[in-house]
Amino acid sequence: VVLDERIRLDGRKLDEIRPIWCEIDYLPSAHGSAIFTRGETQSLVTTTLGTKMDEQVIDGAVIEGKSKFILHYNFPGFSTGEAKRIMGTSRREVGHGNRAMRALKGMIPNNEANPYTIRIVSDILESNGSSSMATVCGGTLSLMDAGVKITKPVSGIAMGMISDSESGKYAILSDILGDEDHLGDMDFKVCGTRDGITACQMDIKVDGLSYDVLAEALEQAKKGRLHILDEMAKTISEPREDYKPHVPRIEKMIVSKEFIGAIIGPGGKVIQDIQATTNTVITIEEEGEFGLVDISSENKDSIEAAKDRIKQIIAVPEVGEVYSGKVKTITNLGAFVEILPGKDGLLHISEIDWKRTEDVEKVLEVGQELEVKLIGLDPKTGKLKLSRKVLLPKPDQKPKN
Repeated sequence: VVLDERIRLDGRKLDEIRPIWCEIDYLPSAHGSAIFTRGETQSLVTTTLGTKMDEQVIDGAVIEGKSKFILHYNFPGFSTGEAKRIMGTSRREVGHGNRAMRALKGMIPNNEANPYTIRIVSDILESNGSSSMATVCGGTLSLMDAGVKITKPVSGIAMGMISDSESGKYAILSDILGDEDHLGDMDFKVCGTRDGITACQMDIKVDGLSYDVLAEALEQAKKGRLHILDEMAKTISEPREDYKPHVPRIEKMIVSKEFIGAIIGPGGKVIQDIQATTNTVITIEEEGEFGLVDISSENKDSIEAAKDRIKQIIAVPEVGEVYSGKVKTITNLGAFVEILPGKDGLLHISEIDWKRTEDVEKVLEVGQELEVKLIGLDPKTGKLKLSRKVLLPKPDQKPKN
């Protein structure tokens, strides 16, 4: 920049933003995707929606927990024309990814509006300044394309400064190039919505900044952010009304805490069977006196089938109700019939038929399905008493001689 003439390296005005081009649904098979290009900087961003089982487990030296919002930033060598091996994540990638994550995280809705674990991946395809800010803009577009109901769209811009300590002259630059970052005295990243800042970071090479310079930089950054948001709104202005067809749907059920064990079953046998037969993913989380059950599947019918299975498990048998049960075991006293998952009742030999039953095995067999009525509960043991004969027509009694 020539301070006297206010001419930038690429001929732009000091507050001029490079041309912006963006598109959503760039990768149709992804849950959400967007490509954001500003000048010679381009980011391809994808959003994947998962269940609680996809949460990131944090096991640090002083903190531990889980995170439902994950952002990965990849900066391959070819984005700057370098030929080098693609190795592990660099410190630069970790820092840039964390900055973009902080900028977007505050706009992610809470559990009620967003039951998903969200993972954003930004792949920088070309870079000449401010690739982390392109990640913020592309991330916003990708989230809205996925149908995530973010509170407000977020954009980011990199501000710079060229100064002359002898004359005291300075120039604030918007949307800096790579050379302007390298040769300049300030790199000030500002991310935010139309109403405020969500994240910022400043690197300076001078002894300090005056209040007036900082205020001017923030005001110029605001104008730049709003311009970028206007350009993004031309592609998509608000989240999709619904998720894409191939996005897994999640529905919640709230059950009493006492039923959590019954839903899981011994060694997880019951919940694994429900998942296998209904093609769903089920997670249960205990919260106070309740269990929060999340059921996930791409098929709504599968979710309904899983919900029906769980409703049967948590159902409380009611005296007087008729159930379709299955004979589990046969004894001399009668047969034990399962009327609900995990709930067996005794069908006494005297309640099988109106006529006398001499041998239960001649009338019933294991695995046979039959309708029975719950006629009572043992007050001491709580065992269920069943009857089949009350559902059969009563034979006419012969008149006495």
